[in-house]
Amino acid sequence: MEQHRTGHSQRRQRPQAPLTPQAPLSPQGALAEGAPAVYRVPARPVRSVPPVVLALRRLPNPRLTGLGGGLFGAATMFALGCLDWLLFDGSAVVFGLLFLPVSALTALWVREADLVTAPISVPIAFAVGVVPISGGPAGFGGQTMALVTALAVHAGWLYGGTLVAGLITCVRKVRMMGRRQRRAGPGGGPVRRA
Repeated sequence: MEQHRTGHSQRRQRPQAPLTPQAPLSPQGALAEGAPAVYRVPARPVRSVPPVVLALRRLPNPRLTGLGGGLFGAATMFALGCLDWLLFDGSAVVFGLLFLPVSALTALWVREADLVTAPISVPIAFAVGVVPISGGPAGFGGQTMALVTALAVHAGWLYGGTLVAGLITCVRKVRMMGRRQRRAGPGGGPVRRA
């Protein structure tokens, strides 16, 4: 029995008009004698970029999944919590100040498909990082109560970092929607029929 192939139809390519060669330029930039005039499109004016922006563009720009962003935040905050405990005797101010840039980096480095996970994973990372500096008596119950107390006392830093991550996520989402809208064009793209 013979089976017929069903596949995607090949797109037909339109024949293109042959390109006309451009006239060579003389060293002074004028057209060579006897050559047809060629119209040039003026280039867009070059905007000067501030040095800070150039420095930021040179930084690594990883794209983390939602789980990767959460793991990055949790591991970084745990390491910073241990460092804070060793160097500054568990200072809450130092820990909170270190939490804010980690929140920002987590929100900046998570990929666009997983933007919603950044404001969720940042508070979890804060809770993981507070464990080394929370203190408390020995035993599971004492450590748990010290952790809950530390989270309640340092709630301002927790809310601040979550707010930073949420604002960065919102800005990235709005920019992403604007890029999609520009790609679709003024007509909104083709209409799909069901």
